[in-house]
Amino acid sequence: MLKDIMSQQNILLIQDDPSDAKAVRDALNSSADGSFKVEWIRACNEGLERLAREGVQRGNRIAAILLDLFLPDSRGIETFDRLFNAAPQLPILILTGSQDEDIAKRAVQRGAQDYLLKSRLDSHLLPKALHSIIERARNAEALFDERERAQVTLNSIGDAVMSTDVWGQVTYLNTVAENLTGWSREEAAGHGLEEVFQIIDATTRKPLQSPMQVAIHENKTACLPPNCVLIRRDGHEAAIEDSTAPIHDRRGQITGAVMVFHDVSTARAQSLKLSYLAQHDSLTDLPNRTLLNDRLTQAISLAYRHRQKLALLFLDLDRFKHINDSLGHAVGDRLLQSVAQRLSACVRSSDTVSRQGGDEFVVLLSELTRAQDATVIADKILLAIATPYLIDQHELHISASIGIVTYPDDGTEAETLMKNADIAMYHAKEAGRNNYQFFKPEMNVHAVERQSLEEGLRHALERQELVLHYQPKINLQTGSIIGAEALVRWRHPKRGVVPPAKFIPIAEECGFIVRIGQWVMHEACCQARIWQEKGLPALRIAVNISAAELRAKDFVAGVRAILTETGLEPHYLELELTETFLMQDSKSTVAVLKDLKDIGVQLAVDDFGTGYSSLSYVKRFPIDTLKIDRSFVRDLVTDDDDASIVSAVISMGKSLHMRVVAEGVETPEQLQFLREHSCPFAQGYYFSPSVVAGEFTQLLRISAGSVTETQPSDGVSVRRDRLPSVQVA
Repeated sequence: MLKDIMSQQNILLIQDDPSDAKAVRDALNSSADGSFKVEWIRACNEGLERLAREGVQRGNRIAAILLDLFLPDSRGIETFDRLFNAAPQLPILILTGSQDEDIAKRAVQRGAQDYLLKSRLDSHLLPKALHSIIERARNAEALFDERERAQVTLNSIGDAVMSTDVWGQVTYLNTVAENLTGWSREEAAGHGLEEVFQIIDATTRKPLQSPMQVAIHENKTACLPPNCVLIRRDGHEAAIEDSTAPIHDRRGQITGAVMVFHDVSTARAQSLKLSYLAQHDSLTDLPNRTLLNDRLTQAISLAYRHRQKLALLFLDLDRFKHINDSLGHAVGDRLLQSVAQRLSACVRSSDTVSRQGGDEFVVLLSELTRAQDATVIADKILLAIATPYLIDQHELHISASIGIVTYPDDGTEAETLMKNADIAMYHAKEAGRNNYQFFKPEMNVHAVERQSLEEGLRHALERQELVLHYQPKINLQTGSIIGAEALVRWRHPKRGVVPPAKFIPIAEECGFIVRIGQWVMHEACCQARIWQEKGLPALRIAVNISAAELRAKDFVAGVRAILTETGLEPHYLELELTETFLMQDSKSTVAVLKDLKDIGVQLAVDDFGTGYSSLSYVKRFPIDTLKIDRSFVRDLVTDDDDASIVSAVISMGKSLHMRVVAEGVETPEQLQFLREHSCPFAQGYYFSPSVVAGEFTQLLRISAGSVTETQPSDGVSVRRDRLPSVQVA
């Protein structure tokens, strides 16, 4: 019984006539299933109040309304309108007399589910009609909910959705599709797909067939062709991708098609950008190694087909690493950008200028008649590169070394041409830089040798193949040894002693110089302490420092650590820096030099006088010693200009309270000139070549007067007559 009560559906009867109300109750109570419970209200306003409570009360919910249109407080169609507006979700069945049937029909047109004549109310027809309108209302509500969910879902997704009927007429667009096509759903409905959805090929600009037509005609899923562009109603274009499928009814018949598509303009632009970045140098915007290889391969194919030549110029900037290390990467980057612009201006639009990385560039000259035509471009490049650059108030001077190969003379494959051009470039560097060299087959032998040296140098430290030689610095007034310059030598197990001029440039190019420099400084400081511990007078040890070392992270901390570990007092260590490096002044360089001076280390300028503005920058740095370059000392007896320069440097050193050391003294005449002009210190072969530590120990003893005769172990004669037996300074 409780189950029956719980399953009864509440019917709101709005009826003024008690007899009619009784007839309704009797008909429903007498029905076979007894599933209705009647709630009787006699006026329209009472019905509105009851419906207002319907929204807040949980139990006793109304399933349907039985309505008489003629009530004490409302009559006719107005009665229906008032109640329908109050509860449009509830099904309403109109109860009417035959004389008011037309009004009942109007109510049905306005939203009532149906009407019944009061004269035909019975226990069969009335329950059946109520069951029917309640079921229809529930189905309509469920369908509405389903459609609403679908609509919200379709409008919430990021993709556009469009559907057509089997004839290709648009039946639906979601919000995203409206935005992409420029058509609203209402405007597009009934229009042909080709009108609403205009697509073209992005390259050819020709119209494309819609995949929805393919899906309908061939009854299969379809996709847009690649590189497709949708033209919006206002002319705006968007790259799109899609997926299309046919729509079937329950019998499997095609009723239309649905397409899901989305705007890929941003993704496609990003893809193109990534593709561009993958093929171009990010700093200079020039083609990179990958794109150059592709273009070189194509150029070789064209040259072969048309029986033409092409040339490849491999270019490396001279002294760029020095500028980059001394002034910093920001200045170096801007210099590379300027070089890239100048290179591009030297060639034709059909040629390719590529940056390989670092300071290396490659120029591809296609469609040449003669190999010598490449020299015209090479000369233009050398002139353009050598023109001074003004960057951040620095006037920078660089040059280029260029290796040239031609197809098919120097190779028929891209890899071979690149390798041979690289080899020729290194020969240009060895020929003095700022020139170009055509590849010759015999260069391969030299390239193999260089590669062998590079490979051996990688392991030279671990194999203890590096040794230090020491050249004395002499007090020209007393003749005593006042210091030593430590010079590294490489004793190759197969080649013997490799000159520094051969392996130091390789070490700098390959990045080994920092490790080698650290080893040299440590060994030199150790040796200086050994001499002190042997009771020999203390002297200052000089070590050459490259720009790469000075720019290395924690260089100052490394110097401090070496001094601490070896126990050498800082003022006995002198670091020799090249003048050209100091001229490329930067805040970081000044800071490093100041930190070194704070430690107590001495600083010397090596090769002084070879720069462009030697006399103008010395005061800016905490320099202790000026070393006159050997090129001025060599000809000072016969060349008045060199003599004037040497004399001027000596005088400047005195004025600035700096030590002055003349390098490369080899003759008595040179020594006589230096003494006459009061040069305080000198070094060179006239006094002694650089010797190993044991030899140098004996030189110190000779200088101190503690031995009378010596014979170096490696056969180097000690020039005792030029080292008077006086106290070491």
